[in-house]
Amino acid sequence: MKIAGWVLSGLIALFLGLASALPKFMGMAAATDAMDVVGWPVKYLLLIGCIEVVCVVLFLIPRTALLGAVLTTGLLGGSLAANLRVDNPLFSHTLFSVYLGVMVWGALWLREPRVRAVFPLLK
Repeated sequence: MKIAGWVLSGLIALFLGLASALPKFMGMAAATDAMDVVGWPVKYLLLIGCIEVVCVVLFLIPRTALLGAVLTTGLLGGSLAANLRVDNPLFSHTLFSVYLGVMVWGALWLREPRVRAVFPLLK
């Protein structure tokens, strides 16, 4: 279980780092267009990218993984709210934050016995 949790954590980190934060740092059209759609000024791209990277780093460090998961959940909640506000497609855009959040907590649950103790799925 622990290996599966670390593999999933690595995939999440790659996604948030390469597919989400990197385009923001580079000012790529994919990032700027998304900001336009939700009505956010492009000046926040760098800040949001930095927050994503900090959340991922905290999530990958075992001692701060719980804090990283909590902060990532907050970040994803903001993303969900922004997409919901502009009436983006529900299952592909708006709920993507929920899918990713479930993966974050699932990965942490798999790799951390203390999280499994708090949230037992099996008796």
